[in-house]
Formats: sequence, C-alpha cells, structure tokens
Amino acid sequence: MKKKHRTGKNIYIFLVFLFLYLPIAVLFLYSFNTSRMNIVWQGFTLKWYGSFFKNQPLMTSLYNSLVIAVLTTVISTVVGTIGAVGLNRYDFPGKKLIDDLLYIPIVIPEIVLGISLLSIYSLMSMELGLVSIMLSHVTFCIPFVLVNVRARIAGSDRSQEEAAMDLGANRLKTFLRVTLPELLPGVWSGAILSFTLSMDDVVISFFTTGPECTTLPLKIFSMVKTGVTPEVNALSAVIMFVTIVIISVYTQMQIKKMKKKQIKAE
Repeated sequence: MKKKHRTGKNIYIFLVFLFLYLPIAVLFLYSFNTSRMNIVWQGFTLKWYGSFFKNQPLMTSLYNSLVIAVLTTVISTVVGTIGAVGLNRYDFPGKKLIDDLLYIPIVIPEIVLGISLLSIYSLMSMELGLVSIMLSHVTFCIPFVLVNVRARIAGSDRSQEEAAMDLGANRLKTFLRVTLPELLPGVWSGAILSFTLSMDDVVISFFTTGPECTTLPLKIFSMVKTGVTPEVNALSAVIMFVTIVIISVYTQMQIKKMKKKQIKAE
C-alpha cells in the first residue's frame, strides 16, 4: 500500500514538473532548429545564436527592456525598503490608510492599472516612452518590495539596533550598519522580483508605451501574428540561462551566509 502511495506521489510530482518545464524545453530545443518556422524540426544549427545580435529591432527592444528593468529595480528597491522600515518602525497619521493603499497595485488587474496610468499621463500631457513605462513599472513593483522587506523585518531582532543607538550611533548610521545588513535577504528578493516583473510585463507596458519605444515582451507579442522565429527562441534561451546562473549564485551565497551564522552561533 505504501509503495503504491509513493509511486502515485512520484508520478504526480513528475507530471507537475513536466507541465512547468516542458514548454521551456521545447523553446530551448527549437532555438537550434534549422527552419525559421517552429512547426517542423528540420535539423540542428547554432546560427540563430549569432544572428539575433544582428537583428536591430530585436536588440533595441532588449536594450529598452534592460534599461527600464534596471531603473525600475533600483527605484522600487530603494523606495520600497525605506517605506517598509518606516511603516514598521514608526507611527504617524494616516499610516493605516497608506498601508492599505500600497497593496492595491498587487490585487487589481493589470489592465485596470494600465488604463489608470494612461489616463493620468494623458491628463498631465506626458509624452509616452521609456520614462512613462519605467514610472508605471515602479508603481506596481514597489508593493512587492514592501511585502518582501516587511516579512524580513517581522522576523528581525531589534535589540541590535537599540544597542547600536545606546552606544552613540544615530538613526542613519544604525540603519546603514545594523538594520540594512539584516534586511538584505528581503531586499535582494524584492529587487529580483521587481526586475523579473519589469522584464516580463506586457499589459501595462502596452498601455503606457509610445510609438518609438518598444520593450522585448511587446516586440515578441507583435511577432506572434507572423510567427516567432528561432532568433527569439535563442534570445529567450540566453536570457533564461543568465537568469538561472544569477539565481544559482545568489542562492549559494545565501546558503554560505546561513552556514556561517550557524557556525558562529555554535
């Protein structure tokens, strides 16, 4: 009976992983396809990994996405971290209202947020482009940073901060040397999530972009009508590989830090 239960559990886990990773495996496989169409496999080639660098519209959209994602990540992480500390450490009039309003971008549909932002930009007569997309991405990324950092703050020990201030450190010095290092795992998690959300966004970018500015997701979305070429598959495979490497390095760093803390505690 136990063997049947274990076998069924293993099959279930296998099917879940197959459902999650089969599309990625197919994308990676067809990035080596000789044919420009992703319907039929016609042979193995590496030419698409070189040719997408020569595809100027594709590279321009990738550059735009990276610039927007990096700026969004920096601004969202700084504002979100400071906001999380302020909301958790201090009491002020309207705190409860601000706390509730900050989660609205998370729960409302993206299409509603996109139309709302477009309306605001229209009222301000703001030109749509890189800046409008970046501000829109910051709007919905800040709450995600707040959630991650506040979760970290909830499990932190304030005794070290109090000890630092008792020894003469001011609030800024205490934050930079005591609070921030303790919150770094939550800050990094929020930053990675912000970068991923910004790079991946289609709906909000669609409403807030201009005619001369196209991000990579919007470019790929527009290519679906005529067929996604192996160049896009190759570019996606490279982005996935880089992302996996970054996450793996970050995970290993966190594991080493945890081991060092355990050794010190012992």
